[in-house]
Amino acid sequence: MKNTEEIKFNYKYPSIDDLRIKAKARIPKFAFEYLDGGCNEDVNLHKNTSDIRRVELKPQYLKQYGGVNMQTELFGHIYSAPFGIAPVGLQGLMWPNATEILAKAALSYNIPFILSTVTTSSIERISELTEGNAWFQFYHPADNSVRDDILKRAEAAHCPVLVLLCDVPTFGFRPKDIRNGLAMPPKMTIKNIIQILKKPKWAFETLQYGQPNFETLKPYMPKKLNLKELGNFMDQTFSKRMSEDKIAPIRDIWKGKIVLKGVATEEDTEKAIQLGIDGIIVSNHGGRQLDAGESTIKPLTRIAKKYGDHINVMMDSGIRSGPDIARTLASGAEFTFLGRSFMYGVAALGREGGKHTISILKAQLQQIMEQVGCEKVKDLPMRMI
Repeated sequence: MKNTEEIKFNYKYPSIDDLRIKAKARIPKFAFEYLDGGCNEDVNLHKNTSDIRRVELKPQYLKQYGGVNMQTELFGHIYSAPFGIAPVGLQGLMWPNATEILAKAALSYNIPFILSTVTTSSIERISELTEGNAWFQFYHPADNSVRDDILKRAEAAHCPVLVLLCDVPTFGFRPKDIRNGLAMPPKMTIKNIIQILKKPKWAFETLQYGQPNFETLKPYMPKKLNLKELGNFMDQTFSKRMSEDKIAPIRDIWKGKIVLKGVATEEDTEKAIQLGIDGIIVSNHGGRQLDAGESTIKPLTRIAKKYGDHINVMMDSGIRSGPDIARTLASGAEFTFLGRSFMYGVAALGREGGKHTISILKAQLQQIMEQVGCEKVKDLPMRMI
């Protein structure tokens, strides 16, 4: 897959923070708070980014320099940049058709897109849009027949990488979502309806594309579920806690690459290697699960140093800019993923949001690499203070 898009830049929104402000103005409060919030008191949500930004890089101004090459090889594919689009649930709630918008942008710019089991487009549709290049994040079902069927569908869709989620043994306690009736699944209260009426563009687009649904899970859902029944279905369908006993048979079934997402310790990294996992994404679910845990950059630095030669080490959670990507790569990550940043872009700019967000991140990362004198992504660790 070739990069078919030149970098395009909307100068009205030159940063992810600008996109976040615009997104907040364009979508209902309940949708923005679902996107923007963490769990409990949002401690780890903010700590994720602030700890990344404590990493400092040193420049080399007098060395001979040949220019930037961001290309990064991962699992045999050469991507045009060292970052991809992280899986996000209920994307169509935050902006109608968001999943497809981002999948198309990822294909155009040759970066990886990860589809969530619980987002609003199907495996088959996203595979079609990405020419079989989308990764798939797998929530483990309680029923092994459902597990096997979803895996067969992902294989038939030519998904190159299966991402096993391990950091949701229980759903995060998110006060804002509870107040908004969005704990799981969404509920339309009078308050939420009023919020919708105040955002006519979002409401019009939602009418055009229809109410968001869990498209990948539709074949396993009884017809005409009401909201309460849907919530019970979700609780009964997913076994939530990942374990070695659940991973081993998936490793036997799945012939492609497997990544374990949500790893936060050396112990779990060691187990992943023993189980034949190909890569890990150090993550704390964007600060949405464990408010009392570490920020992601801290375990990443330890894990990459100890296990980087044995398994592909990647990271998400807290990354909001090109400099953040550079800091994370300098700390030992081979690759990075961003979720909220891309959703801010789509909520702010609609169909152009995915491409614009990629353009921001590439432009910022290029400037950092030029400033510190790195020609290749793999040189960034040598610039960390």
